[in-house]
Amino acid sequence: DRRREAPAAGSPIQAIVKDVGEIYSRLLDHRPVIQGEIRYFVKEFEVKRGLRELRVLENLKSSIFETNEHVLPKCEQAMHDNLNETFKRLQAANDMIHRLQDKECEVRKLQADKMMAREEKCIAHWEEFMKEQQNKRAEVDEEHRKAVERLKEQYSEMEKELAKYVSF
Repeated sequence: DRRREAPAAGSPIQAIVKDVGEIYSRLLDHRPVIQGEIRYFVKEFEVKRGLRELRVLENLKSSIFETNEHVLPKCEQAMHDNLNETFKRLQAANDMIHRLQDKECEVRKLQADKMMAREEKCIAHWEEFMKEQQNKRAEVDEEHRKAVERLKEQYSEMEKELAKYVSF
């Protein structure tokens, strides 16, 4: 506007410039209208949004209250009951496992005892077998010694008899 008023005050150009400025402002300069529309839109948006958010917050508040007052205690009670039941079952399973382990240890001990008894029996049997072998070896050695002596005697007799025949 200041630029428009700057030319000389009474000249016909001034009137033309003024008219052109008004035409420009009415036809091409939409800032005031747009700003008014923007303000209206923002105002409507904030009002509607505010009410919508208020409803959402109220629903959220009621949901939280409902959860805190009713659902949470029920969940805690159900969890407590289920945990107690689960704990009892785990305790029973643990006891059963301990009993099974005890039985298994007893079975292993019995098997180990049987193995030791068998091993001792085998060792005793082996020692008896070895003694028997020693006795048989002694008998065989004795028979061999007697046979060797008999043969020596027989050969010595044969030598004597041969000696008789050699003297001819």
